[in-house]
Formats: sequence, structure tokens, C-alpha cells
Amino acid sequence: MTTTIRLSAARLSSPFVRQVEKISGQKLLACYQCGKCSAGCPMAPHMDMLPNQIIRLAQLGMEEKLLASNAIWICVSCMTCNTRCPKDVRIAEVIEAIRATVLRTNARNDRLASADFLPETLAALPPIALIAGLRKLTS
Repeated sequence: MTTTIRLSAARLSSPFVRQVEKISGQKLLACYQCGKCSAGCPMAPHMDMLPNQIIRLAQLGMEEKLLASNAIWICVSCMTCNTRCPKDVRIAEVIEAIRATVLRTNARNDRLASADFLPETLAALPPIALIAGLRKLTS
């Protein structure tokens, strides 16, 4: 089965693409798909899509497919992909930005909506603690 992808300037600069670039601080189009990130990823055998495929889908603004992926949750942020990238694209940060987008839109798990987070608790937590806690709720 073949999938047709219609590219347009609007899709390549969609709000999703802009948000991922803003959160990650990376320019998605800097990646030219050499595949070194995927070749060195210790978690690649367990992912439904490889790190370079995640970047490609993000470049193309294919939000729905990315948000449905298990690979963004399997990534352990070991940074191997970052060290191998010849263009210095910080792929782990891009994947984390995609995770953050999922968590912000609550597109993956309804348990987040019912979690009781008091504003004073959220203000006191370091961001990494909050991210780690939310990941546990989105397994």
C-alpha cells in the first residue's frame, strides 16, 4: 500500500513544525537524512520508527503519525543520536519536543486530564521532575 504525501509550504511551516522547532531549539530542515542517528541508536530495534524517520515526519509536518508513534516514548534520551549527527541536529531534543507536544495536547492519554496537579505543586517542581512524572502517566 502506498501513501501519498502532499507537500506544501503551509505544511512545512505548520504550527506543529514551528512548535517543535521552538521547543527543541533546532532547525528540522538541517537534517539531510544520513541515518547515522538511527544506526547508532541502542533503542532502534524496539522502535516502530527510527530516529531519522521521526525527524523526517516532523520535517513534513506529519503530526498525526508522530503523535501515534511509540518510538517517541521508547527513546531513552541517551544522546547517542546527537553525538553522531554530522549536522549537529540535536535529535534527542526534537524527540523531547514532540513528547512535550503530545503532553500539552493530551492527544495520547486521558489519564493526564484527570491527574490532580495543584498550581503550587507545579510551580515548585523542577521541569525535569514534571516531565519524568508525566512520562510515567503516558506509557
